[in-house]
Amino acid sequence: MRTALFGLLLVLSVPALAQIYKYTDDKGNTVYTNQPPDGVAVDTVDLPPANTVNIRTPEPPPPLASDQEDQRQQPYRSLSLGGIPDEEALRANNGTFVVTAQLDPMLQRGHRIRFLLDGIPQAAPGTATALQLNNVDRGTHVLSVEVLADNDQVIQRAEQQFTVQRVHTSSPGRP
Repeated sequence: MRTALFGLLLVLSVPALAQIYKYTDDKGNTVYTNQPPDGVAVDTVDLPPANTVNIRTPEPPPPLASDQEDQRQQPYRSLSLGGIPDEEALRANNGTFVVTAQLDPMLQRGHRIRFLLDGIPQAAPGTATALQLNNVDRGTHVLSVEVLADNDQVIQRAEQQFTVQRVHTSSPGRP
């Protein structure tokens, strides 16, 4: 066991003991080698220790705690509904109209939008920020838009109440 350990130490120390020799050959060229030739006068070359640099990649600074909380609570500065009049009735004789979700900033990767009319989803969650609603009955309704994460957790929600006015042109009371 001791001889094996001594042999291993001897083998590992050989590169550290390597020497560089310098001589001039018969054509006048300067030659550097680690094995001196026989019958030629050689000079030993003393080399300075090799430069080594320990490269360590710095770690990025941790995000600020307040930024992380804000990002988890409100990833969007604003979320609102468009395509619905604020205070007047929406005139849609066939009950068909387009609503939009307005986000600032844009919809982030991994998030989806879901529109709900009176609490009922109108389409599967997706990345489209506009939706056409068809055959909406006359009267007052509540339209909601939700931004969902991958696990269908609601991140942000906006809702707006509106009234649909549908006028029949074939009404007997019309002239």
